[in-house]
Amino acid sequence: MSNENPENSSWFTLMSHAVESGQLTEAAAANIKIWLEEPRYHSYREQVIEHLHRGDWKTLDDVFWTIIPFGTGGRRGRMYPIGCNAINDRTIGESAQGLANYINELELSSPKACAIAYDTRINSRHFAELCAGIMVANGFKVYFLDDYRSTPELSFMVRYKQCTAGIMVTASHNPPSDNAVKVYWSTGGQLVPPHDRLVIERVQQVDQIQQAPFEASVKNGDIEICTAEIDAALLEEHVKQSLTEARAVKIIYSPLHGVGEKNVVDLLHAVGFQEVEVFGPHRERNGQFPNVPGHVSNPENPAVFDAMIERGKETQADLALATDPDCDRLGVAAPIQPEKSGPWATLSGNQIGALLTDYVLKQRKSRGDLSADDYVIKTLVTTELTTRIAESYGAQVRGNLHVGFKWIGLEMDQSGPDHFLFGTEESHGYLVGQYARDKDGAVACLLMSELAAELKQAGSTIHQHLDKLYIKHGYHGEKLINVRMTGSDGMRRMQALLDAIRESPPKTIAGVPVVSLRDYKTLKVHGMDGSSQPLNAPTANMLILDLAEAGNYIAVRPSGTEPKVKLYMFTRQEVADETALSKAKEDMAVRLEEFGKELQALADSIE
Repeated sequence: MSNENPENSSWFTLMSHAVESGQLTEAAAANIKIWLEEPRYHSYREQVIEHLHRGDWKTLDDVFWTIIPFGTGGRRGRMYPIGCNAINDRTIGESAQGLANYINELELSSPKACAIAYDTRINSRHFAELCAGIMVANGFKVYFLDDYRSTPELSFMVRYKQCTAGIMVTASHNPPSDNAVKVYWSTGGQLVPPHDRLVIERVQQVDQIQQAPFEASVKNGDIEICTAEIDAALLEEHVKQSLTEARAVKIIYSPLHGVGEKNVVDLLHAVGFQEVEVFGPHRERNGQFPNVPGHVSNPENPAVFDAMIERGKETQADLALATDPDCDRLGVAAPIQPEKSGPWATLSGNQIGALLTDYVLKQRKSRGDLSADDYVIKTLVTTELTTRIAESYGAQVRGNLHVGFKWIGLEMDQSGPDHFLFGTEESHGYLVGQYARDKDGAVACLLMSELAAELKQAGSTIHQHLDKLYIKHGYHGEKLINVRMTGSDGMRRMQALLDAIRESPPKTIAGVPVVSLRDYKTLKVHGMDGSSQPLNAPTANMLILDLAEAGNYIAVRPSGTEPKVKLYMFTRQEVADETALSKAKEDMAVRLEEFGKELQALADSIE
């Protein structure tokens, strides 16, 4: 049958047979039909037909079974030239056009402007130019960073240039196959209600995508390249966040093949750190991430530090730092004892956050710059050790927030940024200052380097200092399990897991009784005795199981950026000295392992 046949009947018959044989889901077939029939997808029609012709049902099902959603970090997924469930010119274009349509409907009195930046990922520059051309065609002035730059620099640029919105092209720490757009509002924070929902509605309604030529728009001034200006302005703000003059540490830094070297190294040198080595194997700006384990540049993964630690031992370094490809997250490794050739260990996101909370508040208090109105922000799945530390300094804590740094940015604006001290989330995101509304790997590197220098002067290490915090505030052990549920059936299995826990919560986990279930979807707290009471919190598809021992609880939620369910496990035990701490670490490690086994078994039972 000819490709020009307007009925497409032979292709539809072929798809029907594939659905009947279980090779293609009905949802995918329905979306493929739209891409074959509707004029807005005409330029992709031949590619769709090629896949049908060769019977590539698995690929077609993967890229068409749903419409790629906006999650906690924007629209993110695997790149593929066609498909509504893939990142490609059409889905990226719809994102930019939908954003433009929504803002244009608001009929703002001030001139419309959009900040755009991109990281080292494959196609990031291409997608950034595509978005820039679309925003120009829809009446926006575009401020463009004309080189690989960080997500926090984009957040800063939105505020600095007083933009209406911003677009960052990055998939953060996802595999090389992925890319994404993160969409920002005029605050410099990612989209929050009601804008997130309304932009998504406009994205789903996009028919025609308008686009102006990139180069021509640069020449006529509709797109303004302002890389050097923003670099200098952000560095000035970064330097202001320094809290001590201690500098005598030797640092190994890895950008993990991403954008971080510019912001991090410039900042550390600007404030006086002289011994900063950029780790050679990770230095190349390369979206394939060739020299990290599994080609996944995630500083949350301790394995990315293995080679850096060996280098650190060789050079007698004091500290190893790594930021993810868009430089908004920080990972840390350091010697356990002052003798640097001995054992090293990495730190979890919760541990880094607790250490930096203590450091920031201690420095602010020592210079008399800490008041009862000052506050720290954390999320519901971030360690309560942060809460205990902040409250010990007399600071307030805003902790009733869901996952995603956009909620921390929103809380800053709602509570007033003048009293903001520090923001932290367990997934290695941190912020101080008022210059941005997103986590910032560069400023986190600064704070951690200063903390390490202060401790070195006192003859101590980061790990030894963390133990002191545990003895003072109680040992807090945490563990995260990611249960991947990919493909067209993954979303159903993710929801089925939450529904199973919601409808029939376990009575015990690892022998510890469950006393209540916090359901953030229905905003109810259900006691195991059958009681129920309201839950004062924002809504989200998350459950928390509270256990009988105080400080022990488990949170379950689907990821907003990847096809997986996240299981957060928390333990706490009061300790009086180093001996008790050592035993608590062993006991809680066993408990967390048992928690993990039971929860994994529960997830595996979902069919």
